[in-house]
Amino acid sequence: MEGSAVGGTIVTPVRKRRKMPRTALTWVAVTPFAAWAVARVAGLERGSLPTQLMTATPYAAAGSLLPLLIAALGRRRAATVVALLATTALGFSVLPRALGTADAAKGRPLQVMTVNMLFGKADVGTILQLVREFRPDVLSTQELTPGAVADLDAAGLKELMPYRVLEDEWNASGSGLFSRHPMEPLTSWSAPAGHHMPAATIALPGGEPIEFIDAHPFPPLGPQVADWKRALESFPSASPDRIRIIAGDFNASLDHSSMRRLLARGYKDAADEVGAGLIPTWPANKKVPPLITIDHVLVDRRVGVQEVSVRDVPRTDHRAVLARLTVP
Repeated sequence: MEGSAVGGTIVTPVRKRRKMPRTALTWVAVTPFAAWAVARVAGLERGSLPTQLMTATPYAAAGSLLPLLIAALGRRRAATVVALLATTALGFSVLPRALGTADAAKGRPLQVMTVNMLFGKADVGTILQLVREFRPDVLSTQELTPGAVADLDAAGLKELMPYRVLEDEWNASGSGLFSRHPMEPLTSWSAPAGHHMPAATIALPGGEPIEFIDAHPFPPLGPQVADWKRALESFPSASPDRIRIIAGDFNASLDHSSMRRLLARGYKDAADEVGAGLIPTWPANKKVPPLITIDHVLVDRRVGVQEVSVRDVPRTDHRAVLARLTVP
């Protein structure tokens, strides 16, 4: 009997790729924003990169609407609740900065201008134009070089604001205060390691002198984040005995817990008070528009805020901040 060959075709079954369940995809979208909201509300940012990322909280607040929509349309109840809580927390952290109103408090008028001059390269003509138009009582400058001082004075600042407390340097550490009114260095406070941050007592007409500090902590880059935090902690608390104003480039936004702790010690952010707290100040004069708000005028809570505006200054990466105040 002849044997017969066994024939046929061997078929290898095709393995189907497992698709990620829609519920899992929804949580992938929701979780980052929920974590951001927790970190922002609880002040959990630690280290250089998380601290830098926290300045993007206004964009995270806007972006959190997308996972909320995804969860709601997908009818994922738990994810929708978490997304809604995250959006609400981020919204309440950010939106009040755009909803402030001018303060009707009466008092002595005080106009403040602050600008980071980027190694003294900022356009002197524009700065002098702003000084002539806005007529600030105090001009707070950061990254002020000896060359920039000479250029400012040659352009007319010496006649407009003859009083000054300067710590200018040929690098980013230089800073300086200029005033229309008599001004004396304040020696009771000294900045920690970092950029120069001169302070002065200004004889504002019509009442008691005020204290003014030119702020410029190191940026929170790499190991400098510890110096940045230490600088914010070193600023003196508001005092019942003297009106104090701190203005400059803080390298910090209102979404940083260190900045909020400083405000909690008796200050308020002038731009925040009048609904201008979301206007970005850095980086200016770049291919991308300004993205984050790190230049501030902090005032004693007794100080009234009438108006805050932000102006472009060519050849610097910061925008100038101008504040109209009233001092008791």
